Amino acid sequence: MLQLPRLEVTSISRRDFALVFVLLFNAFTWSYMILMVMRNATAATALSSAFNTIFYVAAAGAGLAGSLFAERIKRRRFLYSWMILGLLSSFALIFLYNQTAAQISIVCVALGISFGLGMPSSLAYLADHTVTENRGTISAIVFLAANLSILPLGALFMTLDLTTNLAILAVWRGLGLVAFVALRPKEAESTDTQEHVSLTSVLRDRSFSLYLLPWIMFLLVDILEKGLLQGFVREGILNLMLIAEPITAVFFSLLAGLFVDRIGRKRMIIYGFVTLGIGYAMVGLAPANDFAWYFYILVDGAAWGILLTIFLLTLWGDLSKASSREKYYAIGIFPFLARNIIPFALVTFIETIEANAAFSLAAFFLFLAVLPLMYAPETLPEKKIELRRLRNYVERAKKLAGKQAEAGSSKSK
Repeated sequence: MLQLPRLEVTSISRRDFALVFVLLFNAFTWSYMILMVMRNATAATALSSAFNTIFYVAAAGAGLAGSLFAERIKRRRFLYSWMILGLLSSFALIFLYNQTAAQISIVCVALGISFGLGMPSSLAYLADHTVTENRGTISAIVFLAANLSILPLGALFMTLDLTTNLAILAVWRGLGLVAFVALRPKEAESTDTQEHVSLTSVLRDRSFSLYLLPWIMFLLVDILEKGLLQGFVREGILNLMLIAEPITAVFFSLLAGLFVDRIGRKRMIIYGFVTLGIGYAMVGLAPANDFAWYFYILVDGAAWGILLTIFLLTLWGDLSKASSREKYYAIGIFPFLARNIIPFALVTFIETIEANAAFSLAAFFLFLAVLPLMYAPETLPEKKIELRRLRNYVERAKKLAGKQAEAGSSKSK
């Protein structure tokens, strides 16, 4: 029987946890609100997909630029400026209603920049105020809370008019700023030498590259296969996928955070890739079998929950020092944002492949993506893993000894 690990949030004060939670929860939920407002406002526009692409291009580029600006400004001051920019750009959305395509594009660029610019610094703030042994758990708690907000936010934004939604968007970002300032964040004390670290030097980091390559391969396979699914899967399965996968991902994001702090990041990533590869292999071999699709939906949602928690929030903080964290996170989240701007030519190309072959090919590439992980170092210290194993063994031994003692006393009576 699977025994869930105990929730242990150690080496972080309540105040620091509150700061991390407020900062990231507000940023994630604010980004979800942006996407909902943009979707509602441009739904009747033929260029809605183009506006979506503009937003992600701006966000991805701003993330890289923000990692360069952050080394010249103290992190706390930079985060203040970023949140104020988000507040102002949220008000700019008011001009999106019934405006020209050029004006909407300008607003999308402003929103993308205001979102992406400070994300590497906010994630670096998470890494600064956590340690390797609890980073996964804390990341999972924040990520779980943010994702649970999607349903109520979606229901709220669907019932209100555009102007009210825009006001909520701006007020929410402002409340996040006020709460963050009220908690009085301090600059993290760093023992690292503040040496200049370039983006290219991050890419030359062998450990970083060994994790980045599988991450890119997973995202590329996912976006191409999702394009194929639209025209291949019957409507009932597709609707179930749209509902069940996010719920599964939310649940497994919490499990991932708990387990990565106990058995390691590398092992959990491999589990995610292998199970998803098996899921693709099953639908490739039996595309007409509903059970194969149910299994695929389960493992795809689980893989997303596991890999997002590790690759977006946890791993890059493990691999980096305090002076270079923005750059590690900026490059680490870049593929996730850039996946939304994959050239349509690639999606069209995958549609020319027979469905069975395409799914089998996806399984092959996912298994192939595991190879770099075999050479990647485990970022959770082995001593911590062994210590937890020993602690669990001692606890089980105590319970067994207690049961034997109780059985012996009952026999003597």
